[in-house]
This record gives sequence, C-alpha cells and structure tokens, in this order.
Amino acid sequence: MLRRLPTPLAVALAACIGGSLATRVSDTSPSPAPDVLDCARGQLKALGFTESSYDSDRLRVTARKFDETQRRPDTQFRRMVDRLAIEVGPASDGAVTAITVDASTFAEMTTQRGPTEVQEKASDAARSAAQTILQKCSQPVDSLSVPG
Repeated sequence: MLRRLPTPLAVALAACIGGSLATRVSDTSPSPAPDVLDCARGQLKALGFTESSYDSDRLRVTARKFDETQRRPDTQFRRMVDRLAIEVGPASDGAVTAITVDASTFAEMTTQRGPTEVQEKASDAARSAAQTILQKCSQPVDSLSVPG
C-alpha cells in the first residue's frame, strides 16, 4: 500500500535531488574593478575562450569555448560548449573589488528547429578556467610591470 509523503518532506526531497549545474566561485581583490576586469579579459584569451559579450558600464563579460573532441552516440549531438560569466563590482569587508565567475557547460544539439543547447553539469575544464581566472585576478596589480 503506497502512502503519500507529507508535503514538507516531499519539498525537501525534491530540493536535494535537483542540484546546481553551474559552478559559481567568488573572491576579492585589492585592485580597482576596471583593472580586475581587464585581467579577467586577458585570462579569457590565454585560456582559449572567445568573448561573447562585454559590458563596460556594469563590469561584466561572458565568454565561450567550443569542445569539438567529445563524441556521443546521439545523432543530434554537435559539440560541447563551456561558458564563463564574469562580474566585477565593489566589495565589502575592507576589500576593494569582488569578482564572481559562473562556469557552465552545455551540449549543443542540432534539431529540426535549429541549434539547441542542453545544460549539463559544469565540466572540469570550465571549473578549472574559473578557478584560474579567480587566482590570477584576485592578486594586486604590480605597478612596476604596468607600462606608462
């Protein structure tokens, strides 16, 4: 005989089953926000990502990287796409700048309606790239190495 789960238990169970597909990492930097964003943009290029949008007013940048090496037995599968969304802003607790990097991965499919993306758990490459950007750009800018 099956019994219905109490509503609060069902909600709690559903919340545990889900889980986040994207990975968010954050840190602070003693450098000014525009310098941190410039650092992040430079790291994107070094890591092989291509910028897809840049907002200089809100200090945000998004980028993507295609992975053509993965194969799947699905005839609609085309490639994997790693995406990074970087946001820089004022920080609290004595730091000058806060930097947040969201890493996500999508499987790109070819359907009759055109390209479709299905979000999956963030790949190791996307998470590693997010950590690298955070590590490199949360350090203070060396004024001796800056030209001018």
